[in-house]
Amino acid sequence: MANKHFPAIWTRALIVCALLALVAPSGYAEAPPASEPPASAPGGGDFKSLDNDVQGLKKEVLDLNRDLFTLEEELLFPANTQVAVFLSLDVGTFFELDSVQIKLDNKEVANYLYTDREVEALNRGGVHRVFIGNLKTGKHELIAFFTGKGPHERDYKRGANLTFEKGVGAKYLELKISDRQSAQQPEFKVKEWE
Repeated sequence: MANKHFPAIWTRALIVCALLALVAPSGYAEAPPASEPPASAPGGGDFKSLDNDVQGLKKEVLDLNRDLFTLEEELLFPANTQVAVFLSLDVGTFFELDSVQIKLDNKEVANYLYTDREVEALNRGGVHRVFIGNLKTGKHELIAFFTGKGPHERDYKRGANLTFEKGVGAKYLELKISDRQSAQQPEFKVKEWE
C-alpha cells in the first residue's frame, strides 16, 4: 500500500465495530410497568440515555465507515490513474441484456452477470459502474462483449471496442446499448465522457 497508516485505520474501525456489537442491545428493552420507577443503567443513566449513546456510536461508526470507503478509493484508485467503465441501456424490443465482459489491453478486467432486477433498473435509466481501475498514461484499447437475447428470442453475443488515449486525470468510458430502429437490431457503442 502507498500509505503505511492504512492498516491502522482498518484496525481502529474493526475495534470500534466490535465495541459497538458488545454495547448495542439486541433489541429494545421493554418499558417497566407504570407502577415501578424507571430502572437505571450502569453508570447512573437511564435506558433512554443509554439508547441515545448507542445511537450516537452507531452514527459515528457509519461516518467512520464512509470515511474509510472514501480513503480506500483514493488510495487504490488515485484520480490521476483512474479509469471507470459504466454501462447504460436504451433498449426496448431488440435486446435483453444477460452479461457483459470487459477487456482492457487484451486482459479481462470485468465479467458481470445481470439479474432481472438490475436489468429492470438499467431500463428505467440507471447506470452501472462495471469496472474501476488504474491505467498509466498512453494508448489503450477497451473491448466489451455483450451477451443476451436478441430479436426473435435468439441468443445474441456482440462486441464493441474503443481505442483511447489516457492522459493525466480520471478517464470515464460508457458502454451504451440502444435500439437501432432502421435495422431492427441492437446497437453497441463505447464512448468517452468528456
